[in-house]
Amino acid sequence: MKWLFSLSIALLAVGVGAFFLATASGEKNADGKNPVVVMDTSMGTIKIELYPDKAPATVKNFLGYVDDKFYDGTIFHRVIPDFMIQGGGFEPGMKEKQTKAPIKNESGNGLSNTRGTIAMARTSDPDSATAQFYINAVNNSQGLDGGPGRPGYCVFGKVIDGLDVVDKIRTVETTSKGGFQDVPVKDVIIKSVRRADQ
Repeated sequence: MKWLFSLSIALLAVGVGAFFLATASGEKNADGKNPVVVMDTSMGTIKIELYPDKAPATVKNFLGYVDDKFYDGTIFHRVIPDFMIQGGGFEPGMKEKQTKAPIKNESGNGLSNTRGTIAMARTSDPDSATAQFYINAVNNSQGLDGGPGRPGYCVFGKVIDGLDVVDKIRTVETTSKGGFQDVPVKDVIIKSVRRADQ
């Protein structure tokens, strides 16, 4: 009986540990639902559902930056009306923020760069994504999804509220600034990004 009690305690500890591990790694919430983040911008609020089942490493990475409040005070630094809005890496004045190590590309997860989806920005190196993300303003499946011998850009969530805000941002006036193109003339600031349940 004493052994059974000890085993029960051990199993309970493992279960609790597994719960915290799942939560910390960006898995589904305790209620079994996908995590949702609220992005408060200077032009309105965008609510985004994340897909940890499809892009576990990417969601874990993104939520790590969210929990660190990394995105607070950053800007949408690249805006192309019939393409996407990109942010998460620069502060006003195009001051680049220091990021964590890059992550592995999970673009082969079956998710497509359709209008309203959020994906990781990267360089020509498929495994170079860090903190920067973009929200597809239109359907970019043909240009940004992967194909034979061509890695795509990893989609890891979708806007579930505030697509009108995305549309407002994508129509702002842009210019060239400090060697960068398509930079909004007036800063579009990401005031904060928080988990919806916090």
